[in-house]
Amino acid sequence: MKRQALLLAWTLSALVTAAHAQQATPVPHVETKNGRHALIVDGAPFLMLGAQVNNSSNYASALPKVWPMLERIHANTVEVPVAWQQIEPIEGQFDFSFVQTLLDEARTHDKRVVLLWFGTWKNTAPGYTPDWVKLDNRRFPRMKDKTGQDHSVHTPLARSTLEADKRAFVRLIGYLKEHDPQNTVILVQPENEVGSYRVPRDYSPAANVLFAKPVPAALTRKLGKPAGTWTALFGAQADRAFNTWYTARYVDEIAAAGKVVKPIPMYVNASLAGPSNVPDPTGVASGGPQQDVLDIWKAAAPSIDFAAPDIYDRASENVAQYLDKYARSDNALMVPEIGNAREFARYFYGALGRGAIGYAPFGMDDTGYVNYPLGARSLDEATLDAIAKPYALFAGMAREWAKIAFERPTWGVFKPDDNTPRSTVMGDWTIAATWGEWQFGQKDWTWIKTEPAPWGNEPVGGAAIAHLSADVFLVAGDHVRLNFGARSGGPANGLVLRVEEGHFRDGVWVRDRMWNGDQTDYGINLIEPVLLRVTMGAYR
Repeated sequence: MKRQALLLAWTLSALVTAAHAQQATPVPHVETKNGRHALIVDGAPFLMLGAQVNNSSNYASALPKVWPMLERIHANTVEVPVAWQQIEPIEGQFDFSFVQTLLDEARTHDKRVVLLWFGTWKNTAPGYTPDWVKLDNRRFPRMKDKTGQDHSVHTPLARSTLEADKRAFVRLIGYLKEHDPQNTVILVQPENEVGSYRVPRDYSPAANVLFAKPVPAALTRKLGKPAGTWTALFGAQADRAFNTWYTARYVDEIAAAGKVVKPIPMYVNASLAGPSNVPDPTGVASGGPQQDVLDIWKAAAPSIDFAAPDIYDRASENVAQYLDKYARSDNALMVPEIGNAREFARYFYGALGRGAIGYAPFGMDDTGYVNYPLGARSLDEATLDAIAKPYALFAGMAREWAKIAFERPTWGVFKPDDNTPRSTVMGDWTIAATWGEWQFGQKDWTWIKTEPAPWGNEPVGGAAIAHLSADVFLVAGDHVRLNFGARSGGPANGLVLRVEEGHFRDGVWVRDRMWNGDQTDYGINLIEPVLLRVTMGAYR
């Protein structure tokens, strides 16, 4: 009996020790250094190769059609909605059964999770609020338009709505604290595509009184503006600026309350405006974190780790501008939603080359729903391969790439719609990207007959390049020709010294073979996704 008691005590002690070990897992966070960013998961940089499921795939019955898709495209992370109406269908009564199922199955399939909180806003609408919120317009008032009529969107100025949303969100984060000590969930998105279309702010009497007051000092300091009213300081954008501030304050209070319980990183996503213009306040999701109001969000929402673009614009130049505007020294770049059509896949390289910590095409499950024309007509093999092949390339080095991008300069390029070449300078060397080339020979040859490359007019191709040291580059890409050379005023007699194809094993570069002769005489040609280490040099 004594021996049995000792064995039981030892077993209980081991279980307690194991539980404490799980709880000691570091909570993920976003780290910034020298203007570059990293998502730290399990204590080290992590590259999120993500996929977002369709909106209504947030039920246990749909999950069997999610996991095979993630395996098919080599994703390491799934973005899944959790709706307010789902966890609190009756006020004060909470149901986290789906959250637990999601956690259990994600661990079984070795996937990380990003939770998307569909609360007061989802696509600028209240569709995911519980019935008891939707139906009580006195307690949870909607915005008013200029005529005094209700708009569909709940006003961000109502304390009652904020408190109810915050209570549910805090309960969700509390559930994660208690049931996810291993941090399967690595990011949380509080709300979804906040703002309002057609009505740029609440025009209720109470809102009008607030609008007439001076702009908050915290915002004028951030923007370097003098004291004044919203109209005086923002002109035609005053209504939108006002709504942006109070929407951001609303979301920040919810995020801050959640982080008190568990300080998991949180981000907001934007239903985008035009990439380069100041948009019509009635034609944009007023209040959202679009690229031209990021500074307002930074001042109003310090609990939000970063703002992110949802990209469904197919034009390559517009996408480049979106990526550039969100890749800031004070804002980690992540693409939490992007179209899943084949032509969007090339933008993965552009995002990584700008230091993105994560990327996720939307609608990646096998439930049969498609959001064409925003995305693909169907998830056929060619469409899936377009993202699966680059993901497969990075899946084996997600940690290594994330660490390198956090510490070293990177460049990303993708084929533009007009097929024009792209180039950059990194240290002493230039890198030029051209498109629609065969692996052998030159386009301008006349002495031998050739046919155009079949991918020449297709929207495919790109590369992500990291500058490992003065003369060494890590190169990943497909359907692109890269020419390396000395920059103007750079090393005389510069040349490509060595091109190695390889992979990483336990963080160490392993060379699989050398490229030379036909493989390098006509530039470095990447057709199928491949990983190379390029070393430059100069002879004397």
